[in-house]
Amino acid sequence: MINADRFCSRLIARGFTSATGVPCSYFAGPIEWLSRDKRYVPAANEGAALAIAAGAALAGSRTAVFAQNSGLGNLINPLASLQMTYDIPVLAFVSLRGWPDPSQDEPQHAVMGQATGRLLDALGAARWLLTAAASDLDGILDEAERELARGRPAFVLVEKGAITGVVEGGEGGLPARCTRAQVLRAILPDLRDLPIISTTGYTSRELFTLGDADNHFYMQGSMGHAAALGLGLSRTLSDAQPVVVLDGDGAALMHLGTMSTIGFTAQANLVHVLFDNGSYESTGSQATTSPMTDFIQIGLACGYRCARECSELGDVRSALRMMLSTPGPHLLVVRVASGRGTAPPRATSAMSAPEMHRRFRAWVSSRAEKPCARPT
Repeated sequence: MINADRFCSRLIARGFTSATGVPCSYFAGPIEWLSRDKRYVPAANEGAALAIAAGAALAGSRTAVFAQNSGLGNLINPLASLQMTYDIPVLAFVSLRGWPDPSQDEPQHAVMGQATGRLLDALGAARWLLTAAASDLDGILDEAERELARGRPAFVLVEKGAITGVVEGGEGGLPARCTRAQVLRAILPDLRDLPIISTTGYTSRELFTLGDADNHFYMQGSMGHAAALGLGLSRTLSDAQPVVVLDGDGAALMHLGTMSTIGFTAQANLVHVLFDNGSYESTGSQATTSPMTDFIQIGLACGYRCARECSELGDVRSALRMMLSTPGPHLLVVRVASGRGTAPPRATSAMSAPEMHRRFRAWVSSRAEKPCARPT
């Protein structure tokens, strides 16, 4: 095990004076350490993080990248067509979720956990493994430096527990009176008979805990794609059948372009609810960039028919009822507090992901056979 303080100090001693990435709980210690030292830039997605680091390299600076392996797909495009094409040296630390034993992690990590090394090998990217039992960080970095000197990428794959450090909680979070769980509890009666797509992280966990139902599709993984999934679903259903997406600020920022697609398609039955707490809550409450982002103006500029922001329970319910009963697409941004309590259980603690898919699909099919009307 390597202490986060030692880990960050060794990077800085080698000239990596800054870092960027998308949080993973495996890197909670280093990201908090670097954030407090004003050395960490939160990226919207892993590919953007790699490009930020490559841009720094163009000026002769060294920026390390942190990413969870579930987001490796976002990173591959700039890795192959930017970094490796132009011989721009970048050092990346990638957590190994779903490895070595997929059964010891959540199901959304199983495929990528076993494929991470093979994907990098297929691209010809050098990689090293930092295990929980390892102590020779400098030896790995020495080898990585030789690849970087050739203008090649260097990937250090990090096992759970390899980097330790006391984490008191990230800097993320926005002032708010309500928690997301309180809002969900308040609006669930209005969503009882509607298809709901909930984003990965604590949103899906809290929805499941408050009351599991056949009309809930809990996304575990595929961060940033809840709105796109909801759009695809809404286009197959009657305009009289509202589809509700429960999204988060970090997830929405990861693939913000989907909002433009939603506005372009002008899907009348889509209601996009975005919980904004200014943090990546499930990985340690690291800060997102949402405090500098006006989702309402973005939604309107992208073509949403209506966009509103609320923070009081009564206002949220009133706005949601209006959106469910009028043509959209609608965007409802709900400012909530970032929680610090015990993580609620995942839906896959009670059912498998394929079972969840089949259950939701059967529910949607049964509803398609019945006449629908917008709530009044």
